[in-house]
Amino acid sequence: MKERVVDLSIQVRLAHDILVHFLRAETRKVGFRKLVIGVSGGLDSALVAYLAVNALGRDNVLLYFLPYRTSHPQSAIDAEGVAHFLSVPLHILDISPAIDAYFAQEPEADKLRRGNKMARERMSVLFDQSMAERALVVGASNKSELLLGYATWYGDMAASLLPIGDLYKTQIRQMARELQLPAQLVDKPPSADLWSGQTDEDELGFSYELADQILFLYADERYRDEEIIHLGYSAEIVGKIIKRCQRYQFKRRMPPICKLSGRTIGWDFRYLRDWGR
Repeated sequence: MKERVVDLSIQVRLAHDILVHFLRAETRKVGFRKLVIGVSGGLDSALVAYLAVNALGRDNVLLYFLPYRTSHPQSAIDAEGVAHFLSVPLHILDISPAIDAYFAQEPEADKLRRGNKMARERMSVLFDQSMAERALVVGASNKSELLLGYATWYGDMAASLLPIGDLYKTQIRQMARELQLPAQLVDKPPSADLWSGQTDEDELGFSYELADQILFLYADERYRDEEIIHLGYSAEIVGKIIKRCQRYQFKRRMPPICKLSGRTIGWDFRYLRDWGR
């Protein structure tokens, strides 16, 4: 039985307008006027930067490229290309000294620890810059990454706003293509560029195109795993994807608070984000 091709197409212009309104409204309702974005040279951050410029204007969007000494040279070229495409200055801050100083004390750390530290260091820098500029930090995690847990906890996930968090990677490519973002970004293999030769799909063991179909059936359509397998998808891949989705639920939650009182924050004391304004 052949694998079913799930339709993940979206109405790009409608989605664009909703996302632009979201960024504008969520920024202004909490008293801010500017946005800070870390551009990696990848598609997700490029799309977020594009949406931010359309929401608040290029004068209110600050772009930062935060390389490590082993970052691929193409990442810098592509990050500069995004800034040029949007006519927004690119601020470059090298995180190598901070990372190297820390791991000089932890020489046995493996590449995963080092990669996670880089992701968290980048977000730490962005939040410091946001304080200096009185701006909100916008993240670029997408729905595929969030469901798969393929994001660094309190690293790239630690943003004030996640505008594309409800778009699958497949949909992001479609949107970027129709909005005419630079072709080299649309076709570029996804990579966090945390170590030499690293790509998302090689590390995950499956393509985003396949994962998105399975995740859509599981998360959006609420199919059971056996129902997805019955459609012709590999039982091994389905099991692997659903296991990741369940295993990394903890990353998608606020830190649990042990309930001891009558009104515990998060359990009973819950209000809208802009409560009190």
